[in-house]
Amino acid sequence: MRHFGHIAPEIRNRLFHSQPQEFTVDSPASLLSAALGATLYSPATRPHLADDIVKQAGRGVVSMVLCLEDSIDDAEVAGGEQNLIRQFAGLAERAGRGGADEASRLPLLFIRVREPAQIPDLVHRLGPAAALLSGFVLPKFTEERGVPFLEALTAAAASSGRRLFAMPVLESPELLHLETRVETLSGIARTVDKYRDRVLALRLGVTDFCSAYGLRRQPDMTAYDVQIVASVIADVVNVLGRADGTGFTVTGPVWEYFRVQERMFKPQLRASPFLGRAEELRTALIEHDMDGLLREIGLDRANGLLGKTCIHPSHVMPVHALSVVSHEEFSDAQDILRPERGGGGVLRSAYTNKMNEVKPHRAWAERTLQRAQAFGVANADVGFVELLTAGLPGGT
Repeated sequence: MRHFGHIAPEIRNRLFHSQPQEFTVDSPASLLSAALGATLYSPATRPHLADDIVKQAGRGVVSMVLCLEDSIDDAEVAGGEQNLIRQFAGLAERAGRGGADEASRLPLLFIRVREPAQIPDLVHRLGPAAALLSGFVLPKFTEERGVPFLEALTAAAASSGRRLFAMPVLESPELLHLETRVETLSGIARTVDKYRDRVLALRLGVTDFCSAYGLRRQPDMTAYDVQIVASVIADVVNVLGRADGTGFTVTGPVWEYFRVQERMFKPQLRASPFLGRAEELRTALIEHDMDGLLREIGLDRANGLLGKTCIHPSHVMPVHALSVVSHEEFSDAQDILRPERGGGGVLRSAYTNKMNEVKPHRAWAERTLQRAQAFGVANADVGFVELLTAGLPGGT
């Protein structure tokens, strides 16, 4: 699979200076964590889940979470598990008929469980179809809750002979509350460091954070406008997202809106990138509350997050289009990382609009080139609008 792999090669050639790399479930964890992109959540109870997975893969989705936790009623868990077993068997049968190429086009698939015991049980019940599973999402993760989940995952991986990853969700009240935040973060850091080879990325459960205070952000606002949430995001990145080799990929919070709502504030999406080409796209994005999503994606990046939890397919391509490295970013990163710059110093950007200081900007440059591997580098005259319109169904 690869990002933008669902669009025609001739269109990709027109869009990209350097195309996104292909990757598989067996690719290095460093590439997979950067390539998660818009991780689409789906209730595990959906009756045509296998068809949904194949359809979304054809629309550019490269990672999905099949949820047995908060998205379904407590009484539906057993039925959801049985449905997952059936749907994975159906996917495995399709992959068997289509061969390795068919299997490689499926997204990275994760199951969100409620209890540690579900992990080895599901892997056992999946049987050979477990080959299609990339790992598990672990809810309400703390040191106390997380260790049993990770031990169960390690045991399931050993018994099945499969590489299985964990994606812990940071959403517990102990992490939100000021008096317990430092201790909770320290415990999480100890736990994920101990199981570093198993942890693919850390996910933020901002909806649960808001719930603890009876809050819900409106579609004209981002998670960063809710100060109590923004403070937690900052502390999580501070402790767990460092660029010194000790950090992890931390993904952006979910965007809850996908229907037309009455607006209180003026649209946040500037008109200028759309003039003369795609004003109708701007209008559609605003009408569907996507301008807030786009702003939040930009703030995710500015605050050290990569990728995003998504609950609706319409959110996927905006996340991916804004994850592509611009030609200007790529040029700066390459200049900073040239071997002859190893001693440091300051140089003017090739775009002649900024200062690149080699030592302070090195970690940024390394992360930028890692993102370029996963999402590609746009041609100099290609921007978000071209990438988004090409990636949408029927785009050119």
